[in-house]
Amino acid sequence: MYRNKLLSSILLLSIFVFSCKKEMRIDEPGNLVPKTVDQNSCLPSIVINGAKLHAETFGNPNDPIIFVLHGGPASDYRYLLNCKEFADNGYFVVFYDQRGTGLSQRFPRSYYTGIQTSFDDLNGVITHYRKSPTQKIFLLGHSWGAMLAGAYINQYPTAVNGAVLAEPGGLKWKDVDEYVKRSRKMDITGEALNNATYMDQFLTGKEDEHAILDYKYKLLASTGDENDNVGNEGLLPFWRPGFVLQDVYFNILKKENSDWTPHLKQFTTKILFIYSERNKPYGLDHAKQVSSAFPNVQLFETKGAGHDMLSFPTGWKNTHPTILDYFNTLK
Repeated sequence: MYRNKLLSSILLLSIFVFSCKKEMRIDEPGNLVPKTVDQNSCLPSIVINGAKLHAETFGNPNDPIIFVLHGGPASDYRYLLNCKEFADNGYFVVFYDQRGTGLSQRFPRSYYTGIQTSFDDLNGVITHYRKSPTQKIFLLGHSWGAMLAGAYINQYPTAVNGAVLAEPGGLKWKDVDEYVKRSRKMDITGEALNNATYMDQFLTGKEDEHAILDYKYKLLASTGDENDNVGNEGLLPFWRPGFVLQDVYFNILKKENSDWTPHLKQFTTKILFIYSERNKPYGLDHAKQVSSAFPNVQLFETKGAGHDMLSFPTGWKNTHPTILDYFNTLK
């Protein structure tokens, strides 16, 4: 109740302040959520397959490349910026917000027909940064990003030289669905859900009103209601979620009953598969089940950390050396 009153007061104060100055509309870029790269030319970006993507790099462009794939898919790479430290060890580290989320360009719901779009974009990003055919390519994916990495390897088994997968929900829809149900038990009386439904009285976004939908989705993540369940140390930093992409992709995966494992046996290089000690809905059993599609796996448990083990101090300290050792053996 207190939070609802506070939100109401903030909204009314904002209306009063804005009424004294130039009128501001909630659907104008930058008023509810940060502008995307097509709206703000000061942000670092690349153009891939007709989309302007928010992207950033660290290190020597001629070194072996690590492409960091964020989770969500409605998140962005901000919470994974610890990974830029690999640039100090002789790697060129590439971050990008996937199409339709973070600070990358938005597209209508009708644009997305399958996750081949994400494969094509990853292909395009690799081509954009790769200097020569002999330059080694590594993937480092977290959560959805690890699912994307696995699915990409299934589609193109010879395209990369190694991969780190950190707690992918699954590589088959059945595994993804079961894990999501275990890890996202939202309480109907919970603060985050109450915040979002309360704001429905003021903001109701149509299916392609990205700013409003992203803002409301951000409210759901604002309190960290799920952190205890998946063992996180706190709230993740992020710029802007991508609600439409999240909603469309999960509907596609469910409808297609996706299976990204048939060709993984062709990828004989060892992968590093990471799971965390404190994410109880995941655990060793789920890690073994998901990783079993690969013929050569190194399982690693990050002690003292939860699902976002690459973002918080304890998890990063306990995971970084193992990831670096893995890449160095393939370098």
